[in-house]
Amino acid sequence: MSREFKLVDVSHSIEHGMITYKGLPAPVISDYLSREESQSRYAPGTEFHIGKIEMVANTGTYLDSPFHRYARGKDLAGLDLYSLANLDGIVVRCVDRSDPEITQEFFGALDVTDKAVLVHTGWDKHWRTEEYASGSHPYLTEGAATYLAQNGAALVGIDSFNIDGTREGTRPAHSVLLGHDIPIVEHMCGLGELPDRGFKFFAVPAKVRQFGTFPVRAFGLISV
Repeated sequence: MSREFKLVDVSHSIEHGMITYKGLPAPVISDYLSREESQSRYAPGTEFHIGKIEMVANTGTYLDSPFHRYARGKDLAGLDLYSLANLDGIVVRCVDRSDPEITQEFFGALDVTDKAVLVHTGWDKHWRTEEYASGSHPYLTEGAATYLAQNGAALVGIDSFNIDGTREGTRPAHSVLLGHDIPIVEHMCGLGELPDRGFKFFAVPAKVRQFGTFPVRAFGLISV
């Protein structure tokens, strides 16, 4: 079947026992009702599977809402759907750098207003290795986050362990972006498959009240 668009998945799969963020528990995926057990509940030849998953919100590729950082911030249910879906996307290339700091200079020549700004660092190549959570990952400086906020970015994503540096307890990028109601998507992957611009971006979490973070199926839509 021919299509007029291409979908590029930029999110990790969630698997039983998978560690996303070092120090947080892995998801536990199991059967609530197995196919075999369901056979006694339905007509002969009819069976269903009902799965069960126990996990922390920060699992896989996930989106942070302002409530993640601020008690009075918008929770997942409070996010405007227009701030998460069908956004004009741009990719900022910051690959193979020895300096982990990503400063505002990387964004200064770009029109980021109302855009999903996706930072491609290539750090996803370390996914599920010790190096991934080593603390040497690329991250945005406070100045970069402030520039994106002041210039009206709609959403900011990164394919790294954290959008902030983690060697200290401060989280200035989270604080600035979420303080300006700009959702954050972390632990992305495959950003090299997206063009620099000219695509639509989607990252929609479940609509959960009093919850700040949840996994997403993040993807780009490219017209062909």
